[in-house]
Amino acid sequence: MSPVSVISGAALRRSGQMNLADALTRTNASINVTAMGADAGALTSAIRMRGLNPNEVLVLVDGKRRHTTANLYADSGPESGSTPVDLNMLPANAIDHIEVLEDGAAAMYGSDAIAGVVNIITKKQDHGLNLSGQTGANAYNGDGWNYQLNADGGMKLGQDGFLHISGQMYHTDHFVANNAHDHRLLGSQPASASSGTYTGPNAGKIATNSNKIMSTPEETRENLAIEWGKQFTPGINFYGLITYAHRHSEAYENYRTPSVGGSCTACESIAPYGFSPLETMEENDFAATLGLKGNNFMGFNWDLSTTYGEDIDKIGNKNTLNTSYVNTYGSSPRKARAETYSMAQWTNNIDFRRHFDIGHAVPMTLAFGAEERMESYNITAGNPVSYENGGTQGYAGISPGSAGTWYRDIWSWYLDGDFHLTKKWELDFAGRLEHYTDVGNTENGKISTRYNFNKRVAIRGTISTGFRAPTLAESHFSAVNVSPTGASGLLAADSSAAQAIGATKLKPERSTSVSGGIVLEPVDNFHVEADVYQINLRDRIVQDTNFGGSTPYGNTTQGEVAAQAIAQLASLPTGFSGYDNVYADYFTNGASTRTQGVDIKADYLFRFHKYGNLALSMSIDLNRTRLHHNGSNLNLADIASITSDNPRSKIILNAYYTYKNWDFNIRQTRYGQTTSMLQYQDWGPTGLQYSNNALQQFINTPHWLTDIEIGVRFQKNWHFAVGANNVFNVRPRMMSQELNALGAMPYDENSAQIPITGGYYYGRLNANF
Repeated sequence: MSPVSVISGAALRRSGQMNLADALTRTNASINVTAMGADAGALTSAIRMRGLNPNEVLVLVDGKRRHTTANLYADSGPESGSTPVDLNMLPANAIDHIEVLEDGAAAMYGSDAIAGVVNIITKKQDHGLNLSGQTGANAYNGDGWNYQLNADGGMKLGQDGFLHISGQMYHTDHFVANNAHDHRLLGSQPASASSGTYTGPNAGKIATNSNKIMSTPEETRENLAIEWGKQFTPGINFYGLITYAHRHSEAYENYRTPSVGGSCTACESIAPYGFSPLETMEENDFAATLGLKGNNFMGFNWDLSTTYGEDIDKIGNKNTLNTSYVNTYGSSPRKARAETYSMAQWTNNIDFRRHFDIGHAVPMTLAFGAEERMESYNITAGNPVSYENGGTQGYAGISPGSAGTWYRDIWSWYLDGDFHLTKKWELDFAGRLEHYTDVGNTENGKISTRYNFNKRVAIRGTISTGFRAPTLAESHFSAVNVSPTGASGLLAADSSAAQAIGATKLKPERSTSVSGGIVLEPVDNFHVEADVYQINLRDRIVQDTNFGGSTPYGNTTQGEVAAQAIAQLASLPTGFSGYDNVYADYFTNGASTRTQGVDIKADYLFRFHKYGNLALSMSIDLNRTRLHHNGSNLNLADIASITSDNPRSKIILNAYYTYKNWDFNIRQTRYGQTTSMLQYQDWGPTGLQYSNNALQQFINTPHWLTDIEIGVRFQKNWHFAVGANNVFNVRPRMMSQELNALGAMPYDENSAQIPITGGYYYGRLNANF
């Protein structure tokens, strides 16, 4: 009754992508990823669906809610405030297939299921051994080299059970955009430029490609999944799934000249050629599900389960300096722990389902159940050198005033009735009640219907309400940075500090979704479906930015009020008076949007008998989001982040041809236009640089990407493939130098259009026994 795309493990593998999030973007038109994350956001993968924030996508594993990352995206932009499920912390080789529900489903699954639901189904085979290895790199740049090793296999547990184990190891080097040239190191620039050309010691020995901030992180990751099922007693099965992942990743921050912009001449003796700080993350992610299910409790199928998941992130700095330490003490540690986050989720479910015949005439399925979930969020302060007196260069740590642990409990009840009113007409009603101990109650409903005119034509439609509760991180995260001449901070929405500058307690986002479509099979094996949708989203949680500076506020200025708020979390220097350089932000329910779109999918299999088979498929997502209410004075950049940083359209055309022991896959993907409103940077016009009001529109024009893979099977058990993703090395449109921060950011980092990485070439070897 609702559009569901099923993506096989083989299709994900043929995408050529080694990360699950990237593989989904190559195989599903409604899913995209951002070009490059900022700060700690670069270290966590996130997907956007239908142009909405990653928080609006619910991820399930075998139908069970998956825990989220602890790493909050604290910068402004389309993903601001998100703590999504990091798909890359699951071993991709443990996946049998993925079901993508392209419809709102909060009435069925609870919070977050506004844009849609991604349900990952794991392998449950009780036999076989599968081995694979893939390696590749960007041949044009000569960097971004990566490799992945996979192994999974199953075995029987007695006569009525199975055990399946999957393991994966992955590594990638940095990919650095080759069109970045730091303005400070070119030797000439506009007279109005604020960045300043570096002419100090060793200036002639510092290469123009020293600034590597526009890059992908270096990452090493190990993933493990253990799944089993076994008859407990006749009619009752015991099942479980354990996953674990460890990741070490490092992302470049902006290059610092030897004197750090003239603020630390003593630093030249420590780093005579300057330095590029690296933001690091040591992450451990684990989850365990245990359950019992049976098929005859008063005629009901039932499922009782408990799932515990936790993500722990230790964020650090490497190759850095605290310049205040150097100026005061003559030295500084070169590395520091900036903070540690942890997010835990413990979910308990009981579900029942039974088929009935009403009056021996109307078949129906009744489902109902309950859920209890406990969530906790913890912030641990960093080492003092990471946050004191401005903190470490590249990424300032979190101070003790922002540390803490927060909890909440959620209780939920749902009821679903599916009625086959006639042989051709099906009608479904669903309702869900939820109680949050911190944000109160929500009630949501859904009505879906489908009518089959005949075996070749059907129509369907859904209307539903939904919600997304604010995450604990959105409510309680805070981080401030204090220097002798200024201060800035993101204040926790629930704190007295934030409420002193206008914040209020966060409440759930609310949505109303309407969709309708037609399903066709004009001839056998030719499937076509088209669905239109509209998502009205109220009370969207956004970042209210830039309260501060010299703007009047009563008898004082916003900067002085912001300084008083920040002082609740961190000490300001004695005699501090730089109020014009003090700013504070917070999350708020500050916008309402309307997202409208069309999803079209089609596939057909040509059988050429002795000449092989050709499978053709097409998927299209047309998408537009408009702002209907601006309750927090979002500026044009903020508005563009939630309305036009996602492609207006995306088209995927795929052809997969098999002939004897050969296979060929070619995929054409068209990404539509994205539009951003960007600040003028260091080479911008005098008086407009870094303004939050005088912005320039930047349009990332549509692009086509071409992916090709050729494979051959030999000796029955072995398969070898070579491929190229983005074979013609297409890159995003470059920004003008007046929008290019320090000359090191040639592309729009927030756009969810084509990747900045260009062409990727790889080889893969599979063995199946």
